[in-house]
Amino acid sequence: MSPVLLFSLVITYFVLLLVVAWFTSRNATNESFFIGNRGSNWMLVAFGMIGTSLSGVTFVSVPGTVGFSAYSYFQVIIGNFIGYAVVAYVLLPIYYKMNLTSIYNYLKDRLGVHSYKAGASFFILSRTLGATARLYLVVNILHHTILQNFNMPFWLGSLIILLMILLYTFEGGVKTIVWTDTLQTACMLIGLIVCVFYILNQLDLNLLQSAQVLAEKGYSKIFVTDPAGKDYFLKQIVAGAFISITMTGMDQEMMQKNISVKTLKDSQKNMMTFAFIFMLVVLLFLFLGGLLYLFADAKGISAKGDELFPTIALQYMPGIVSIIFIIALISALFPSADGAITALTSSFCIDILGIQRNENLDDKKKKRIRQIVHLAVAAIFLLFVMGFKWMDNPSMIGLILKIAGYTYGPLLGLFAFGILTKRSVNDKLVPVVVVVSPIICFIIDHYQQYIFGNFGIGLELLFINGLLTFLGLCLIPGRKTASTH
Repeated sequence: MSPVLLFSLVITYFVLLLVVAWFTSRNATNESFFIGNRGSNWMLVAFGMIGTSLSGVTFVSVPGTVGFSAYSYFQVIIGNFIGYAVVAYVLLPIYYKMNLTSIYNYLKDRLGVHSYKAGASFFILSRTLGATARLYLVVNILHHTILQNFNMPFWLGSLIILLMILLYTFEGGVKTIVWTDTLQTACMLIGLIVCVFYILNQLDLNLLQSAQVLAEKGYSKIFVTDPAGKDYFLKQIVAGAFISITMTGMDQEMMQKNISVKTLKDSQKNMMTFAFIFMLVVLLFLFLGGLLYLFADAKGISAKGDELFPTIALQYMPGIVSIIFIIALISALFPSADGAITALTSSFCIDILGIQRNENLDDKKKKRIRQIVHLAVAAIFLLFVMGFKWMDNPSMIGLILKIAGYTYGPLLGLFAFGILTKRSVNDKLVPVVVVVSPIICFIIDHYQQYIFGNFGIGLELLFINGLLTFLGLCLIPGRKTASTH
């Protein structure tokens, strides 16, 4: 496949995004950037959220995990569905009742300013690490398949891609992203389906036959029944529920799109529609992963893990399918990065700088501050992407879930304490609690073999972290009872 052709596709795709951005960002205001003027269509948001939740990591890493752990990742997805229901019917009513722009304002009203700042800070840390890890994976693939053929260094390719994202999100923010994510999700799913049917054709199998072969090879096994294992199904389902509660319901990027929908009822429909479709799409990715390993066995391909799908798509498929793969991969790249940069900009401006509460700033000055922060966030993304390049982690999905366990745990504890209790806290000590809890979790994780023996801890580290934060908050009572919502 000609690198020039592939590069031309990237540019054409980007121009299409710019056209969408131009139409959606006209007469945009700060309110448009942050929450899309609360005028987003729930069906568009639901469909676009699939692309944001999947990202390039799911597109590449989930199929790659099938060779090592079969379909056991689907246990997490079952838990995700339960968690999304909690988000829809517990968290969203709170956010809509309080008419929030930043969801972390709930913590300010319920627990205090320091709790609010601590929650927002952990979101900024977590989303920066998670989004840059996802961004690195796809940029690295694009570098090896396209950019290095032009003798372009990795850092320059990363910079160019970030500049592309900046160009189409700079004005419209959420108002633009709702539409661009819909386009990109469609391209990603088309690429997934085309690749599935191409490999089925090459293996001379239909859907039923392929399912039988995958079962015989052990690739389609979902449930792990060893209670001591890290992948035990109850552990994974519970962990999956808490992952979606925190990484969606307590994440400004994901909730920023949900609260941009006109009404609570529509937002709930959006969440549950997304949850159902998300399950089906991940199952299709796992099915593709099994097919990729069957194809690799038949062709004597040694690539595994994150390298398997790109290797087969770009070296063993005809040009047109390779083109579709690249378009789908780019479509997986942009939704996770553009939404993260926009959400981090929003959170830093609203939660840390407090520009919406500052009466000394007019709309023009607020917009200028927001644009400066937007540029700064993109620069930080570039630095973190270079850091992941230096680390060269073999499986990014494992790393991202590990990061989530440490950084979303305090958010889980803060929100759970606020919602499930009527107690107040010593607000000034909350930052200490939310820092100490992940440190204790790191110690538990590092020495778990000595503490628990053969009983392995994996994704449930997120729950443990949240529980430690919750218990820590119970130990620092305040002088008066806070209001509840």
